[in-house]
Amino acid sequence: MRTWPVLTAALALAAAALGAVGSPSATALQAPVGITADNLSTYQTNGVVWAMAQAGGDVFAGGTFSAIRPPGAAAGTSETAVANFASFDAATGQPAGCQLNFTVGSNDATVRALAVSPDGRTLYAGGFFGTVGGTGVSSLAAIDLATCTVSTTFRPAVSGTVRTIVATDDAVYFGGDVTSVGGTTRHRYAAVSASDGSLLPWAPNVDNPGRALALTPDGQDAILGGDFNTVDGVNSHSLAVVDASTGALVKAYPTGFIDATSVTKDIYVDPASNSFYTANEGTGGGVFDGRIRFRLTDFNQVWRDTCLGATQAVAVYQTVLYSGSHAHDCSSMGEYPDETRKHLLAESVDDPHLLSFFPDTNDGIGEKIGPRVMAFTSVGSTEYLWVGGEFTTVNGGAQQGLTRFASGPDTGAPTLPQTSVTSIDPGSVQVSWQSSTDNDDGTLTYRVYRNGSTTPIYTTTGASLPWVRPQITFTDTSVTPGVKYTYRVSASDGTNTSALSPNASATVPTAPEAYPTQVLADGASLYWRYDAASGSYNADSSASNDSGISVGGPVHGVTPGAVPGSKAYTFNGSSQWTYSDRLHPQPTQYSVEAWFRTTSTSGGKIIGFGSNTTEASANYDKHVYMTNSGQLIFGVYTGATQTITAPGSYNDGAWHQVVATQGSDGSKLYVDGVLKASNAFMTNNQAYSGYWRVGGDNLSGWPSQPSSAYFGGSIDEAAVYPGVLTAAQVANHYALGTAG
Repeated sequence: MRTWPVLTAALALAAAALGAVGSPSATALQAPVGITADNLSTYQTNGVVWAMAQAGGDVFAGGTFSAIRPPGAAAGTSETAVANFASFDAATGQPAGCQLNFTVGSNDATVRALAVSPDGRTLYAGGFFGTVGGTGVSSLAAIDLATCTVSTTFRPAVSGTVRTIVATDDAVYFGGDVTSVGGTTRHRYAAVSASDGSLLPWAPNVDNPGRALALTPDGQDAILGGDFNTVDGVNSHSLAVVDASTGALVKAYPTGFIDATSVTKDIYVDPASNSFYTANEGTGGGVFDGRIRFRLTDFNQVWRDTCLGATQAVAVYQTVLYSGSHAHDCSSMGEYPDETRKHLLAESVDDPHLLSFFPDTNDGIGEKIGPRVMAFTSVGSTEYLWVGGEFTTVNGGAQQGLTRFASGPDTGAPTLPQTSVTSIDPGSVQVSWQSSTDNDDGTLTYRVYRNGSTTPIYTTTGASLPWVRPQITFTDTSVTPGVKYTYRVSASDGTNTSALSPNASATVPTAPEAYPTQVLADGASLYWRYDAASGSYNADSSASNDSGISVGGPVHGVTPGAVPGSKAYTFNGSSQWTYSDRLHPQPTQYSVEAWFRTTSTSGGKIIGFGSNTTEASANYDKHVYMTNSGQLIFGVYTGATQTITAPGSYNDGAWHQVVATQGSDGSKLYVDGVLKASNAFMTNNQAYSGYWRVGGDNLSGWPSQPSSAYFGGSIDEAAVYPGVLTAAQVANHYALGTAG
């Protein structure tokens, strides 16, 4: 059933490409990414970091916080009192010499903007505060970095919170909620002399708060970003270019270029790519939340990405654009579907598709955005990326407000390969594993070891991403029937190597196993046997290597399974399911098959097709589900639901086989090898790319909707076929599966 726009098919091609082995050799840091995903030891804050700047090997952080503490210290312990500002050694993450308190009488002071003068001698700070280091100021201050003292001659009286600052040799430009400077009206943006803070004529007329500000490299133009809708009376929503001397409008971006409910939160100018980049945050459904690249020559768009997830900060290092956000859905640009948020991303300045750079934070406190600001700084030959925000974890460990990454060395090993070993015929053993992840390298090298040997019997490379982890399979044909073989697999990025996977074994049979051999012979293109003893990885026994990922930890190793010699999984009926790692185009002629056992009276989906993986799908059909009374329904969506129903109840605690087919001759529903329902006119289904799911997904709006969309019971031997199984094939599968 369709409730939201469909996913693109681009992910299907991406997944196919990722799944190929024989890729280029792994490297510890995959070009063009130049920053590792390994977070370094860094002091923390007890609140939100809103602003950053760097000079002379120090990083300055401003925000809304009252203490800093060492890395590893729990909140409230080992704290050093500060007031909304702290400085740190960029290379060590330790506190540096300049520490000043930013306060106001109401105790709600905040620092929202920091910028360093071109000569590196002066730090300008903006926000909402009345004193800095005991010196009276009004939301904008200049700090001499050599002495860490506040200027008493630079004291413009700013009314309103300052949220962004850019400094030149002669002037300090700033914006935010500004309504006046020294009693003279200003409309969100203003400029003062760098020498004495006297007001300059520059006065763009902006109707709503400014959030971002940047100057072109030649100093001729200023780029404004924020919540506004008009500039100098002209419709220009969220973004505008004005003359840096007069404030006159140079380039407008009418409402619609950036969605009306989206605002620009950050602007980064990169002379090397002759471009500037924006970070955007929207509210509501279907808004613009991503990043845009513009040419500096004509201020026109080069590209935009349309990931959803409130982008807050952007910065360029070499040829890569790094961003901070809580991106959760990048399906519109051929990346991952709506799922777990990813907070730090990277993309080439020439191509907005995501690169292999996936360190992560959590959403954190406050507005639960995650990262808010980032800054690059060089110390010697090392480049550091500092990130500030409202997060409280980094890469899964406790770390609040601040973190940093470096250009090297890369010390993070790939994740441990989850490995499956099976043998269903006398001539081979199939060794399959879910490709590992490495947060700064998408291509890894795998080595397979047999029977405890320290010399690999097979080496290959494969590509993966956190949301596409293709199965890789090695078939060992140097085996003897009746003999047990044990295998382990490691993953390497070229420098760092994972541990060996736990021993996984199989005894080669002396004759083919009848049921799985027939399923494969009948053309299964996905076949999850559910025989794993643990883990989230479900091996695909078909040649497609279309592995499954189990969510929520269903019970493994359930015996007896549905067919001779098998085991099964038991799902809890509320929060457990399996989804295919690979995105599939709309199937038109297909069959789905599964074995199930339950006594539940809450129903649930047994097997089906949906547009999402770790969340409930927005598009969902081509599915078999059980009603509360135990009936089985097969349904597709063609603008309205179309279903066929098997009479009787099947929640009797016994194992049952269900098969549903759809093709040019209509749809058929079989139970226990027997045709139970059909519809010759039910030949179409909803067009969208999606994932095969077992154990549950959305069922909203479907006939006889059960109490739960998730199946409570055991499932075994799930298979998908790219064509229509015949009645004889279905009956044969049931006979082989119940042969004892």
